[in-house]
This record gives sequence, C-alpha cells and structure tokens, in this order.
Amino acid sequence: MTRRLPLLSAFAIAAAAFAVATPVTAQKAVQKLGKGEGQVDIVAWAGYIERGATDKNFDWVTDFEKATGCKVNVKTAGTSDEMVALMNEGGFDLVTASGDASTRLIRGKKVQPINVNLIPSYKNIDPRLQKAPWHYENNTHYGVPYQWGWNVLMYNKDVFKDKPPTSWNVVFEEQTLPDGKSNKGRVQAFDGPIYIADAALYLKTKNPALGIKDPYELNEAQYKAALELLRGQRKIVGKYWHDAFVQIDDFTNEGVVASSSWQFQANILGSKKRPIATVVPVEGATGWADSTMMHVDAKHPNCAYLWMEHSLNAKLQGDLAAWFGSVPAVPAACKGNKLLTDEGCKRQGYESFDKIAFWKTPTTKCASHNDQCIPYHKWVSDYIAVLGGR
Repeated sequence: MTRRLPLLSAFAIAAAAFAVATPVTAQKAVQKLGKGEGQVDIVAWAGYIERGATDKNFDWVTDFEKATGCKVNVKTAGTSDEMVALMNEGGFDLVTASGDASTRLIRGKKVQPINVNLIPSYKNIDPRLQKAPWHYENNTHYGVPYQWGWNVLMYNKDVFKDKPPTSWNVVFEEQTLPDGKSNKGRVQAFDGPIYIADAALYLKTKNPALGIKDPYELNEAQYKAALELLRGQRKIVGKYWHDAFVQIDDFTNEGVVASSSWQFQANILGSKKRPIATVVPVEGATGWADSTMMHVDAKHPNCAYLWMEHSLNAKLQGDLAAWFGSVPAVPAACKGNKLLTDEGCKRQGYESFDKIAFWKTPTTKCASHNDQCIPYHKWVSDYIAVLGGR
C-alpha cells in the first residue's frame, strides 16, 4: 500500500521523471538462464502482485514461490513518476511500467533488453501488444506485456440516481449533481502530471477549435488551454488521488462521489456492497498498457525471467484481469476463467483497444506539431504548480 508523498518527495520524483529524448543503443540481452537466486524484487501497481492477503481467491504468488524457490518481494508505487524514481535509485529487478514510464526507462538506460526466446509463453501474447511502441524500440524488446485497460469515471449511484454521468465535465466543471448538491469538494482528480492528457482529451471534444489530435502531443495553445481547465478544476477537487486504497476509503468514508479511477477500485467497492459504478464518458478515455521491465543491474535475473514467464500463464492473466478490472495481455485468458467470466474481457474494453489514448511520455519531438510539442518536464513542473493552486 502506498501513502501520499510529502512535497519534497514530489519534487524529487519530478527531477527523476524528465523524458530522455535520445534513442538508446541496443544492449545485449541475457542469453542463458541459470538457477534461481532465491528472490525477485518488483515495483508494481497496487493489486498487480497478489498472494491472497486481500482475497484468498486471488493468489498468483504462492505457487510460483513453491515451484521456483524465488521469494517475491513487492514495492507498491502510486504513480509512473514514482516508478521511474525507484528504478533510477536501483535495488529492484522488475517494474510493471505503464507507457508514460517505459519510454523514460528505456532511453534513460535503466532497463535491459529482454530475450523473448527465454520466455516460451511470449508467443501467446496479443499480437497488438507484442511489439507495441511503449516497450519495443530500436528493434529490441524491453518489456513483457502484462495487462491493459482504460481510466474510467467512477461515481456514486445514490448521488446520481437515475442520471448517471455521461461526460467528464462532472469532474472538470462546477455543477449541481442529481442529488441537488454541488460537486465542489466531492470530486477527485489523479495526482500525476500525465493527468494533463485527460484534460486535453476532454477539450478535444469540448473545444474542437483547439485542434487537439493527440492528448500527449500538445502545442503551446492547446497546452495552455489544458492547464487553464485544470486550474479551474483545482477549485472543486476535494483531494487528488494516486493511492488506490486511499481512494477506496475516500469513496467509502469521505464523501467523494465522482473521480477518474481504475476498475480495480470499483471492483473492491462493489465487493463491499457500496453503491458504486463506472462509465467511459462520451469524450473517451485515456488508458494504460503495462509491461514488466527488467532493471539494467538486476541482481536476480534468473528469478526475474522465471517470473516474466509465469506472468503470462492464462490462469494468472484471467485472475488478475478479474481482480483489477483490466484486460489480459494473453487473449486465451478471456475464456474459461470463472472469476473473469467469458464476458469479462469485452466488458473491460478488449474490443476498444484502438479507441483508448494509452499513456505515453510527451516529448518535444511529435508528428502532430512539427516537433514543437510541450515536453514532459514542463508537464511535471506545471502540474505541481496546479496542485499548489498556481
């Protein structure tokens, strides 16, 4: 479980988060595996590496440890910037990186090439993911796809009654909700610079005159419009979230009624019989496609490769998708899993892959605006300013 970072840590993460625009020179991948080293240390999103502690039905660690002798140690991270900072510090073997972290890790030379020939199940991965640009660069694999999905709008059904929200405006603009009360102080937004893309995606539909084509490729005018929207949102947001479990508590005990979220939180709240539902608004959604990546100085490479192979078995993939509300990287997991059900993948976006604006690292180099886009280091510093009310 994560905790909210103090301001000093936020600036430290920001310093570690800047995009590195220089393509890397391919390194050599591991060519042969040896005996497991006894442990593997992983940085992961909340809910991604489960051993049955929260719910005994969801455990894909215990059997792996018994079969391999590799003890799994997990450090939960709340944002992609935190993941990048932790990998920069070192001491970890693997990270479940989203697209807005993976490019920085590759070009910052913090992760090593992956020899997919040592991962027999790689061939079972969804073809749409096998050479996805967020983990495959310079004709080299740097990651093993794990799960993917979209960022949903989570809301309280008792508040919205028979009028569920259809637009992201419910979290961006002050308004009276169906229960007759203002949304001010009762909505949340994501505590990470990548959330600027959510604002841009909303404006793509809200203000088409801006000409936004890609929410991660913004020119100066588009970027300023997104920041202005976020500054206005700051006046109605009760709290920014990045800890999934804290957000669950906020919806349970703190009066939060609407927010961007992951299906994971909604699933947990639903299991507790809370009046919670999710929707993908008319403007669409950003999303994430996560890959397991290996630190360039991994101390336990054999256990790391064993885990990457294990991560692709259909049972794990289906169970994790059911638990997190995500889509498996292995399509075979979509059928025959009692927890996910045969309708689970479709319900969670399997057929909408091309409609999701997947997280990626904004760089100056961009096709949309002749290599004149606003780079990520500006997103970081400006979003910190937004959070501070500036």
